[in-house]
Amino acid sequence: MANPFTDHRTAALALLSGPSQLSRKAGQFLGQLVVDPSPMSEAQANWLAKLLARAELPPLAEGGAS
Repeated sequence: MANPFTDHRTAALALLSGPSQLSRKAGQFLGQLVVDPSPMSEAQANWLAKLLARAELPPLAEGGAS
């Protein structure tokens, strides 16, 4: 398995630039993660984890949500 993403910005960029089909809502969410350095909420972290899993990308590393 590939190494986990170390921060949410890198994970969001990988999802946005990958081949996966994303909804408009998911795209807006990921765009927000790219430009907003503030920590994610638990709900945001859960959604990002689901999007990464669906795209068969590595998970976010422990502590990568901050």
